[in-house]
Amino acid sequence: MRDKRPLTRLLRAFAVLAVLAWSLGPIGLVVVSSFKQPRQIFEVPFRMVFVPTLENYAALVRLNPEFFAGLKNSVIITLFAVLLTLAASFGAGYVYARAKERAYKASAVFMLVVRMLPPIVVTVPLFPVVNGLALNDSHLILILLYAAFYVSLGSWMMRSFVNQIPIELEEAAAIDGASLWHILRLVVLPLAAQGLVALTLFVVIFAWNEYVFAMIFTTTGARTAPVVIGEMLSTAEGVQWGAVFAAATIQLVPVVLIVLALQRFLIAGLTAGAVKS
Repeated sequence: MRDKRPLTRLLRAFAVLAVLAWSLGPIGLVVVSSFKQPRQIFEVPFRMVFVPTLENYAALVRLNPEFFAGLKNSVIITLFAVLLTLAASFGAGYVYARAKERAYKASAVFMLVVRMLPPIVVTVPLFPVVNGLALNDSHLILILLYAAFYVSLGSWMMRSFVNQIPIELEEAAAIDGASLWHILRLVVLPLAAQGLVALTLFVVIFAWNEYVFAMIFTTTGARTAPVVIGEMLSTAEGVQWGAVFAAATIQLVPVVLIVLALQRFLIAGLTAGAVKS
């Protein structure tokens, strides 16, 4: 019988290459186009060999300085959304992992069901509430929305990681006189750190790229980078595609570097709960 392993390897390699081309192709096109002369961006046939230029980045600084203010807003909102989500998810995940009452389990399921709703569904009832609280166009409203949107998934992730920590470690610390605060800080938190890093990556990716909430609830003061890029695509003077590609590249680089540096934690987060503890 003929050995089919070489054919299997070839098919797998082809499948991997196809997925990479599908996923990385558009990103590569954006990055490459940001270093082209504006007249070369939509040339047919597409040229991979060209003299790179920083003209598009200079045009971005000159024509769209508000993008960098949006980038600053994105950094602030993402940072505080991550901190708030981590704090809430760690506490909730610990309770869900250790509590045995059915009410806690029901609330955990309810949070997960609510998380399945698309963001646009909650914007209509939220808008008059946000107006009434005078939170429109503020960093705070986006921080709260992003944290609320991800705390359900974060709680389930942390529940899975806490479940993998032997409860005997906590009992031994309690016998030695440790309070619940000391048990959480000195025993549970270090052992669940991998889950916190994985959750951080999920929240960073979501908050850094989120568009719907930022477009609806901000106008000028708290606009994020994705909203500014969206406005660059709808100018009456015509779209400066070189500047758009330059802005998209700058906005893309930080999150890509973070994901590449911490990708093993991302895999841990995706598989959280896959092995029964």
